[in-house]
Amino acid sequence: MQEKGFKIFLVEDDDWFNEFLCYILTLNPDHDVTAFKKGKDLLKALSKQPHIVTLDYNLPDIDGGTLLKKIKEQGPQTECIIISEQDKIDTAISLLKDGAYDYFVKSQDIRDRLLNTIEKIKQQQLLQTKITRLEEAVGRKYSFENRLIGKSEDFQKIFPLIQKATQTSITVSITGETGTGKEEVAKAIHYNSSRKSGPFIAVNMAAIPKELAESELFGHERGAFTGALNSRTGRFEESNSGTLFLDEIGEMDLQLQAKLLRVLQEKEVIKLGSNKPIKFDARIMVATHKNLQEEVRRGAFREDLFFRLFGLQIKIPALRERTTDIILLAEFFIKNFCSENNLNTKPLSVHAKQKLLAYHFPGNVRELKSVTELACVMSEGKTIEPVDLNFSHSDFSTELLSEEMTLEGYEKKIIHHFLSKYNNNALLVAEKLGIGKSTIYRFLNREKN
Repeated sequence: MQEKGFKIFLVEDDDWFNEFLCYILTLNPDHDVTAFKKGKDLLKALSKQPHIVTLDYNLPDIDGGTLLKKIKEQGPQTECIIISEQDKIDTAISLLKDGAYDYFVKSQDIRDRLLNTIEKIKQQQLLQTKITRLEEAVGRKYSFENRLIGKSEDFQKIFPLIQKATQTSITVSITGETGTGKEEVAKAIHYNSSRKSGPFIAVNMAAIPKELAESELFGHERGAFTGALNSRTGRFEESNSGTLFLDEIGEMDLQLQAKLLRVLQEKEVIKLGSNKPIKFDARIMVATHKNLQEEVRRGAFREDLFFRLFGLQIKIPALRERTTDIILLAEFFIKNFCSENNLNTKPLSVHAKQKLLAYHFPGNVRELKSVTELACVMSEGKTIEPVDLNFSHSDFSTELLSEEMTLEGYEKKIIHHFLSKYNNNALLVAEKLGIGKSTIYRFLNREKN
């Protein structure tokens, strides 16, 4: 029989019932059905990895219970449906405990039940396949080489720390300027750790109003405060068996810091409006762009909480401190964006690279990503040119040095800039540049001619 999508092996020594089961199972054209009359013949064929085995409990060469155990040992993912003349409850219970999916008593009326059970198994296995592929995809997505791009010496120094962080559930504190990729590092740690199958819950403390922060983290019961129409699960509970990432922890209110300290010490939360403690098991990672030690000295951050969160510290360098990674990152972002939007990937021109390298990137990696993605949209040629790169924080001094030119060229560019800035007011431009107004007029006359 030509192999189809879903493999079903059946073992039945009774000739008539064997043919009867084959008929039922082949009603679905997607089923690839193979029939056996002996248990030992089935065992020899298990290397073909069937999805389902329908198993006669009373076989002449091997009993159904023993055969079931051997099938599950060789292929735990293979589901077994026992079909037996016995209707003993204790036998059925014993087989179900040993891994059987279902237990049928032989009859001519089992068609619908058997097909429905097989359909359920197919749906469950399909879902499990999707989950496995998703987990693999997430693992690839958040692998170090796919998420943490950089070959500069400063950036490479954080890799051993990240690797150590994946091996335990130690609290991790990540510092760095806004836009350096603190959450990306946290995700890379989570999805490469033993908690990767659990949730990754990120909370930006700077984005939550002070009066709602406690409810956001710990949850609340219905009626706990005005507007609490329903109970709510807090972020700590949601992150159970996974990771809770508290971004911008330095923005947390002092009163809430005291409550957070207790939660971390006791490993339990109490919802607003309740007095019942709820245990949780979540790894804690925090991030901030602030110097928390300085915040402690100023009295803006609790010292005891600081030491509680100290853990393994990872400092991410600013993009201007790892300029050798700028082009590498830019090309990575361009490739990803074009792939996701069905665009042809365009290389950066030499002058475009020079412009990127001359810019100071106050918004760090996040700004570089935004700039390069916009360039992919704006570019109309075969390469990305300097004109396609638009910096929201651009300053004139950076753009001035983005390409090499003669002294006269720089002079023209400077005068053009200030004339544009001051609405062609030659007197004001001359004053700002500390030169005679006649120089400005001569320049304007040359431009007209």
